[in-house]
Amino acid sequence: MTPETVKEEIYAMGKKAKQAAHRLSILSEAQKNEILCSMAVELRAKTAEIIAENLKDLEAAEEKGLSDAMVDRLRLDEARVDAIAAGIEKVATLPDPVGNVLDKWTRPNGIEIEQVRVPIGVIGIIYESRPNVTSDAAVLCLKSGNATILRGGSEAIHSNRIIAQALQEGGAKAGLPEGAIQLIPFTDRASVNVMAGMDEYLDLIIPRGGTALINAVVTAARMPVIKHYNGICHAYVDSEADIAMAVEVVDNTKTQKPSVCNAMETLLVHESVAEVFIPQIADEWLKHEVEIRGDEATQEILGGRIEVATEEDWTTEYLDYVVSVKVVKSLDEAIAHINEYSSQHSEVIITENKANAERFLNELDSACVFHNASTRFSDGEEFGFGAEIGISTDKLHARGPMGLKELTSYQYRIRGNGQVR
Repeated sequence: MTPETVKEEIYAMGKKAKQAAHRLSILSEAQKNEILCSMAVELRAKTAEIIAENLKDLEAAEEKGLSDAMVDRLRLDEARVDAIAAGIEKVATLPDPVGNVLDKWTRPNGIEIEQVRVPIGVIGIIYESRPNVTSDAAVLCLKSGNATILRGGSEAIHSNRIIAQALQEGGAKAGLPEGAIQLIPFTDRASVNVMAGMDEYLDLIIPRGGTALINAVVTAARMPVIKHYNGICHAYVDSEADIAMAVEVVDNTKTQKPSVCNAMETLLVHESVAEVFIPQIADEWLKHEVEIRGDEATQEILGGRIEVATEEDWTTEYLDYVVSVKVVKSLDEAIAHINEYSSQHSEVIITENKANAERFLNELDSACVFHNASTRFSDGEEFGFGAEIGISTDKLHARGPMGLKELTSYQYRIRGNGQVR
């Protein structure tokens, strides 16, 4: 497609979305829930078609030589399709934030002021890899009264198309406004810049993906951006850690699902427990064939079992069975390392020392900080939000896992009886 054709098609989608946003904003909670349930029914009915289209993406991924972890992110089967549908049904049970009164007061002149939650409007979401994001993003935007334009990555294009089709067809049966959920059906790279430039139609843009994608959107965007940046997450095993707990928590942060943004990439270990802890966690990781890249102290402990860590390792999101390990002399050094190299996503300290834990929680500049719990809990569903739109590494408007409330803004509604200034 020519750049002109790409722009024309996406701008036409933007116009439709703008019109749909108004109709969405006046739907009742019951109407939105009925639409969501109809979407779930249609998604399940199309399970065989979804799996068949997903197979095309899996075959292409293997031809491209994508890692096993990345291929697993793409994979859909009956259980995963059912889980996507169940996620839609769960969103239908969540309280609708639209119309909630956040605050209200009366001024001395008798004017009554309310601060009320309202939809943002039209949200553009650019994402890579996982096809379930197509559903999660669409249904959360719908429940919060927003129209959405989705642009997925080329590696999941067949899966994304059929999922979007199921949502549109199922929703239409229950009154989904035309243009409320749209997927850009092609993968031209020009589409990213087109979306970032059409501020007359998009009120917000949310990029989810690698550094190159995030930087491209931030550079070109003419509307507010909420970044879902890479997850360089850390675990720190303190001098007063329960070693058995530390092994279990640290292993979970790395191996439970290494291809996601809340998986740990760098392990820091206090020198006083390093000789006891590091061999134990290395034995656990050996079961998963995790590649360990360590600093000099870690190499001395593990010998030839590991690769040498470089400066680049401290800034790398592996999204795979690879981890970097560093021995530190103090909590201060651990905090300094994390604040220097973290992407401000999620970090955990394992310790029985409450004072050390509180310092860690208070002094780190990340969206989610944990004490004695896996960073894998950095997740909208685990936080009780239902499905999530992603995990924001920004500080304004939304931070951390984003659910329904984070997809709304607010409006002041003022009622008087003839007051003038």
